[in-house]
Amino acid sequence: MVNVIIGLILIASFVFMVWYCVKGYNLMVGFFIMATVWTLLAVIGNFFDPSEAMKGRDWLEVLTFVYADGPAEYSRSILVNVFFGAFFGRVLVDTGIASTLIRKVTELGGDKPKITMALLCILTSVIFMVNTGIGPVISIAVIVIPILLSLGIAAPVALFAFMGSIMAGIFSNPVNFQQYQTIYKGFNEAAASYDFGTYFKWSIIATVVSLVVVFIVSSLSMGKKKSYAWAANAQSGAAKDAPAISWLAVILPVILVLFVPKGGELNNVNFPIIFGFIVAALWAMLFTGRLKGGFIEVCRRFAKLFTDGSIDVAPMIGFLLALAMFNNAATFAAPYFTAILGDFIPHSAIILAIVFGVLTPLGFFRGPLNLVGSGSAILAVVLAANPTIPVEFLFPLFAITTIAPQHLDITQSWVAWGFGYTKVASGDFMKKSIPTGWIIGIIMAAITYIMYGNLV
Repeated sequence: MVNVIIGLILIASFVFMVWYCVKGYNLMVGFFIMATVWTLLAVIGNFFDPSEAMKGRDWLEVLTFVYADGPAEYSRSILVNVFFGAFFGRVLVDTGIASTLIRKVTELGGDKPKITMALLCILTSVIFMVNTGIGPVISIAVIVIPILLSLGIAAPVALFAFMGSIMAGIFSNPVNFQQYQTIYKGFNEAAASYDFGTYFKWSIIATVVSLVVVFIVSSLSMGKKKSYAWAANAQSGAAKDAPAISWLAVILPVILVLFVPKGGELNNVNFPIIFGFIVAALWAMLFTGRLKGGFIEVCRRFAKLFTDGSIDVAPMIGFLLALAMFNNAATFAAPYFTAILGDFIPHSAIILAIVFGVLTPLGFFRGPLNLVGSGSAILAVVLAANPTIPVEFLFPLFAITTIAPQHLDITQSWVAWGFGYTKVASGDFMKKSIPTGWIIGIIMAAITYIMYGNLV
């Protein structure tokens, strides 16, 4: 009875957290509060009916696990990647590689708005397969969005197409992959052996599917306004082009992770993504002349790029550390959720795929299927009900309901910035973003079942 009561209170707090996110309140504070509430409820429940999740731990060890071990583990495995990813994003902007590529695809599209929009969407997606943080987003947005507007594309459509392209790229971003892998690994150690190369076979399909859906929705939303190539060319600027050889830097980190042979005793160690960012940054700076000027000047330049990149992601860091506390608290809360929801969790692959596809919108507003939200508790419950379910199958399902909704969501920091920049109302954006995320979820859940359902 105690487990049921605690479970009901936890579900009520879960609903509160979704409401909190929808209202747009501070997420770092919200997840810290939720971690505290869930830990307290789990300790109370354990006092009346000892829980397997807390077996062998006293109250001090519980606090250490939530408030110290959670952020420490997250920092070790994720935050360094975030910082170096943001640094690399700054390199692409500072060297002019990003703006050069944007100018080139704009010229290639000519005076055909849909072709130009498609090319810019593809390029944006490729850029964000290796970049992260609001700084690179804004730096690219202030180039791409004015071009789209100058082509006669309405502001809500231009903003949606750009943000949707970022979402598509994030599906295949190794930094984001490691972030979600760390969350999953907290509940199932099998995720530790799930590498980016295996995931990429699925994620590149998700990237392509997302781009196609975003482009179709954007095209159907476009008006009939006449556009002219000169307008786009004027917006793209007249800065000097970065050399073509430097463009390789955009995809070099992913190439290194995917194609450098694995090493290590178990032959299962990928090329380190941080070193990939450093190599790509050096490549970009070498071929754009940014390594000239003497040793001291080059060092100063590197320091400034890293500092600027760190500032770009600083608001996200506090949120991620609070999220790590919440994820560890969810470990203790999971048995109480299982007491309420365990009998309702599907066990067959096809039913799980259908449920995740149909319920993809629950990933919006940091909802119950969003791992970078309140979804870690649901992950724990699903794993408790299906302890032998393969990572290759379940991980992509949670990636669907996390990436597609989150990066088309009004709670995403750069989407919120986009509303202010373009003066687009959030309601106009959501009319496109929520159906798009849902469509992507249904398609990718079906593809996931086709690819990996036989493993379940």
